[in-house]
Amino acid sequence: MKQILQNLGNGDTALEEVPVPESKPGSLLIATSKSLVSAGTERMLVDFGKANLLAKARQQPDKVKMVLDKIRTDGLGPTIETVRNKLDQPIPLGYCNVGSVLEVGAGLAGFKVGDRVASNGPHAEVVRVPGNLCALVPDNVADEAAAFTVIGAIALQGIRLVQPTLGETVVVTGLGLVGLMTVQLLRAQGCRVLS
Repeated sequence: MKQILQNLGNGDTALEEVPVPESKPGSLLIATSKSLVSAGTERMLVDFGKANLLAKARQQPDKVKMVLDKIRTDGLGPTIETVRNKLDQPIPLGYCNVGSVLEVGAGLAGFKVGDRVASNGPHAEVVRVPGNLCALVPDNVADEAAAFTVIGAIALQGIRLVQPTLGETVVVTGLGLVGLMTVQLLRAQGCRVLS
């Protein structure tokens, strides 16, 4: 099957042929029909991959601390090798997936083979996603619209954390997909939005 992968070491992104994931307990195996590209998130990962080691370190100070701790315990040589190996491992891109359930993992209730689901699966022909990160798609919702489920959930969680009230003014900075969805949800909640 095909999947979009990115190398964090150099920023290269490629469509690769990879094995189909196996079913696992508590997870769904999903045949993808639509996958939404979140340009901001995915561009950030590409930019991170293309950055030099110093720029990568500046972006992730928590990882720098882990590397320094590893140098103290394992030494410089093994630590450098570990960091290089980590950066050379390709990671899957994407987190907004819609498709049909191929298999339901043991112990997972509420789903059956053939159900249409939205999940936070990556850009791939077949994905394996834990059941708690999947939602049934109603029959009257098109796959194109359902692909926005995860983006909407992220926006909604941000709103829940802020706890705005009716008529309150809220500032939303950054009008990417998540920001635009946040503005619409806040307006629907009766808030005045500045962006």
